[in-house]
Amino acid sequence: MARNGGQGRGSSRPGFRSSSLQSSPVNLRFVRGLFIAMAMLLSVCLCIGLPLMAQDGGGIDDVHITPRRDPIQPKPMDSVDPALKTHTRPYVKDVDLVLIPVTITDPMNRLVTGLDRQNFAVFEGKEKQEIRHFSSEDAPISLGVIFDMSGSMSDKIDRAKEAVVQFAETANPKDEFFLIGFSDKPELICGFTHHVEELRNKLVFTTAKGKTALLDAVYLGMDEMRHAQHRRKALLIISDGGDNNSRYTEGEIKGMVEEAEVQIYAVGLFDSSPRTPEEMEGPELLSEISQATGGRSFTVGNVNELGDVATKIGMELRNEYVLGYVPGKKPKDGKWHKIKVKLLPPKGLPPLNIYAKKGYYAPPQ
Repeated sequence: MARNGGQGRGSSRPGFRSSSLQSSPVNLRFVRGLFIAMAMLLSVCLCIGLPLMAQDGGGIDDVHITPRRDPIQPKPMDSVDPALKTHTRPYVKDVDLVLIPVTITDPMNRLVTGLDRQNFAVFEGKEKQEIRHFSSEDAPISLGVIFDMSGSMSDKIDRAKEAVVQFAETANPKDEFFLIGFSDKPELICGFTHHVEELRNKLVFTTAKGKTALLDAVYLGMDEMRHAQHRRKALLIISDGGDNNSRYTEGEIKGMVEEAEVQIYAVGLFDSSPRTPEEMEGPELLSEISQATGGRSFTVGNVNELGDVATKIGMELRNEYVLGYVPGKKPKDGKWHKIKVKLLPPKGLPPLNIYAKKGYYAPPQ
């Protein structure tokens, strides 16, 4: 009864032939043997390395793991700072390259150009260094103007504004500028810009009043340089006196500018008869700050000469030699390392003057 009932249930499903396996036990053994044979064949193929074809027609060798490529690729030369892309291709390895901007003048204070690598020697301490980078081309610069707006500038400020614009007009199109004005305290009047006209427009609204916070203004200028796009950096200070209202001391600022790779040029509009101790100390203060960076200071007795001096400074920056070397011992001691640049001029030239920074602070360990 049970068998007949099972057949009845099975026959009620159209197209399902349940009796095909139940009525032929040999078929079960055949199917079981077929699966065993297929499994043995699969094992043999895997052992001897024969490819097996998948349903999509691809072989098993198509599924494999390849070594992951390092995503960090060498930087293209276009990404190297323009200050190093000169006619002499610099080393672009991961090294601590010390760059030294150098200005050469003759006895009449005229720029001397046309010198080559072999005309210079660089010493760190007593050890001569290999000059691994040399250029004398006009590379882009980040420039900051530190502009005196104290009350004593009231009769000079218009000429001083013109001088700033003349200085900016010596730039090349890729240079960038910012402007800091100072009296009782410094303020950023114009952030980095490539447009001289923007600088000119900001200067229109500057007025002369208050005291002279020169050292604080230099500090703010150095801080603003952290946003510079170019490796070559320079500040131009235009002032008519010493400092009488800063929080920072002269020693603190001198230490700061010695550590930074920023040249400082200064133009002093000093009266022939200083009225205060600060005004008497002004020329020496500007000279010490600028010379510590390899820059220069100029004293202007006639305010009408201010524009010509500013233009001269701009031309000096356009005609500097830039020397680079990698310290032989690569110090990581955080200490001051003295640099000496010596000139080996061609025969027949008069005694020449050399302006370069005096050293650098090594990074700490």
